[in-house]
Amino acid sequence: MPVPSCHMMHTARPALLLLCFLLLADAESPPKFLRTPNDQTGVQGGVASFICQATGDPRPKIVWNKKGKKVSNQRFEVIEFDDGSGSVLRIQPLRTPRDEAIYECVATNSVGETSASTRLTVLREDQLPPGFPTIDMGPQLKVVERTRTATMLCAASGNPDPDISWFKDFLPVNTTNNNGRIKQLRSGRAPPPTPPRPGASFWFASVSFVLL
Repeated sequence: MPVPSCHMMHTARPALLLLCFLLLADAESPPKFLRTPNDQTGVQGGVASFICQATGDPRPKIVWNKKGKKVSNQRFEVIEFDDGSGSVLRIQPLRTPRDEAIYECVATNSVGETSASTRLTVLREDQLPPGFPTIDMGPQLKVVERTRTATMLCAASGNPDPDISWFKDFLPVNTTNNNGRIKQLRSGRAPPPTPPRPGASFWFASVSFVLL
C-alpha cells in the first residue's frame, strides 16, 4: 500500500498538520490472518503440514513456535509462500509422543502482532480409529511437453468423507485464482479400485494444469 506524503509541512497550518499525521497513521495496519492452521491428527512416520497466511502493512513476518519456542529441528521445515504472505510448517517424519504439542503461528509487523494456535496429535498404526483417511491412489509422475495440459488424480477413503488438498513443492495449490492455469476438474464419490475398509467411503479428485 503506498504511503501518503505531506509536502511543505513547515508552511501548513496546525489543522493541516494534524490531518497529514492521521493519513500517515492510517497507511499502516496490524497483521490480520487470511488463513490459520487447523488441528491435525497424523500417523507415526507420516507427515503433517500446517498453513498460515496473514496480511498487514508493513507485510508481517510469520514465525512458527512449538510450546512457546521457535521451531528448530531437522524434521521441521518452514516453506514460505512465493509472495511472502504466509508459510507452511511441514513436519516429517512424525514422531510420537515428541511431536504432539500445541503449535503457534505468530504474525508480527511494526504496528502489532497476532497469533493462532493449533494442536498436533500423532498416532501409531495400531491406534488408528475406524474410518481414518488413507490415500488409495496417489498422483503419478508424468513427463509433459511445455504448454501442454497435464491431469493428475488422487483418491482417498475414510469415514467421514475425506477432503483432498493439493500441494506443489510443499505449498498449497490455489485451484481458483491462478489465471486459469490450474483447475480442479471434478471431485466426489466413486467406486473404489479395491474394496475399502469397513465403513469407509471412497472419494477422488483430479486437477489439471498447463505447463508454461
